[in-house]
Amino acid sequence: MVKNTGQPAYLQIADDLRAQIRGGSLAPGTPLPSTTRLAEQYGASLSVVKLAVGVLRTEGLVIGQQGKGVFVRDADELPPPAKAGDVAEVSEEVAELRATVQDLSKRLAKVEEQLATSTTRRPGRSSR
Repeated sequence: MVKNTGQPAYLQIADDLRAQIRGGSLAPGTPLPSTTRLAEQYGASLSVVKLAVGVLRTEGLVIGQQGKGVFVRDADELPPPAKAGDVAEVSEEVAELRATVQDLSKRLAKVEEQLATSTTRRPGRSSR
């Protein structure tokens, strides 16, 4: 069940499924329950469950087979679990990306402001 922890629901579901995969209760090669079943199990919408499964796909823990479902990858294909240092590195990279995006947003706003003032100052063409 998804809880009001401040963490997005899709990440809570992904965390739980990841723990089941790493713990062996979702064995390699077995299919994940259907999106509908997972939505019922976690009390979440289909779109939230799809986001959670997307996170696991991105991490390489599961693989989708068109028309068949989503399956836990074989044990020899599973990526190693993330380490605390990995999480710190990613958090640092995300902070840098946020700062860069904020800087770019400010610069873009200045350019847009300059464009807006330059187009309003231009004399219009006179019609004869």
